[in-house]
Amino acid sequence: MNHLFRVLPVASLLAVAFGVGLTGCGGGGGDKNTIKIVSSLPRTGSAKGQTDAIVNGIKMALEEADYKVGDFKIVYEDLDDATAAQGQWTAERETANAEQAVKDADTMIYIGPYNSGAAKQSIPVLNAGGVLMISPAVTGPGFTKPGLGDRGEPEVYQKNGKNFTRIVPADDLQGPLGAVWAKQLGFKTVVVLDDNETYGKGIATLFKDKCKDLGIKVIGKQDSINTEKANFRELVTGISKGEKPDLIYFGGTSQTKGPTLAKEIAALLPDVAVMVPDGCYEPTFIQQAGADTFKKLKCYVTFGGTAPDKATGKGKEFVDKYKAKFKTMPEGYAVYGYEAGKVALEAVRKAGKKDRAAIKDACFAIKDFDGALGKWSFDVNGDTTARTMSGSTVKDGDFAFVAQLDELEKK
Repeated sequence: MNHLFRVLPVASLLAVAFGVGLTGCGGGGGDKNTIKIVSSLPRTGSAKGQTDAIVNGIKMALEEADYKVGDFKIVYEDLDDATAAQGQWTAERETANAEQAVKDADTMIYIGPYNSGAAKQSIPVLNAGGVLMISPAVTGPGFTKPGLGDRGEPEVYQKNGKNFTRIVPADDLQGPLGAVWAKQLGFKTVVVLDDNETYGKGIATLFKDKCKDLGIKVIGKQDSINTEKANFRELVTGISKGEKPDLIYFGGTSQTKGPTLAKEIAALLPDVAVMVPDGCYEPTFIQQAGADTFKKLKCYVTFGGTAPDKATGKGKEFVDKYKAKFKTMPEGYAVYGYEAGKVALEAVRKAGKKDRAAIKDACFAIKDFDGALGKWSFDVNGDTTARTMSGSTVKDGDFAFVAQLDELEKK
């Protein structure tokens, strides 16, 4: 998932260059029988509902193991990479969290971040320190796949070997499958917008390119909205005056004005459908746009994984346990927090010692992991081999499952 690239502060770059990343690269320090797992997520602002669910999932996984792996006591710390002033993650907070993790000799694993822009900040710091990363939400393909991100990616993040893994499918799957779904739904013309941030612009570009391959006409150029504006009436009015599309695709999130855009499209272009990616697959998106918006507007949402109410096997077991514990249906990314916690414990178990390098290598070697997301493995790049992708719509103030998009790809 999401957000804007920001340059590392000079102080942080110097810290990495002159030794912050050298603390605890090999064997652990501190208490020899204590292993710390930290998470870094936006715990303040409009993403809090989703990250509450992720943290709930992490804690459930650790509680089921009684916070133990063999002779090791597992300690968990929930870090916030957002500020109240910004209402979302900041480069300074994410960098500080990464530096704190590296300096703490007990910290072996970093679960996070939530946003792709934040990952650009923390991966270099954690890579220099040899700390394993397991992201439950970052989907930008450039962190692991050559040729699909910014220049120099992913090699720029791998100066000290590979340390970034993720258990969520990347956008090079989600973006194109969104286009396949649009084709299957019968859309013939589309306007593509993005939030001008790492996640949103990347997934919108992948969607647009696949539309062209499939013969869906892309009207005009891909436009980036100005998220500093209070509204986008002028933009939406401009779309209404030109060649009217069947569909508007927005690459962005609830935090980058997805709800505002949806509300204004419903008011000015109610006969044009909208499609958004997983950055909007959270109740906040519906709540901020207003349930009445979706009585006028047909809205389609893509999401990596299975909708909670459609989960089977161990996935359903997780959903049932979550509902029993928290008295609510888990949000979409809760299961990724749970799976990240389980994977972290498995990496410690396989390594059998308190050593960053050993735990990192053990994680990359995980194959045929039988978890709440089904049976999957990490590939050589640290990506999950899972390809399940869901498509939902908004109905009666909630998300309603429509199709399993990876199955459409086979037709």
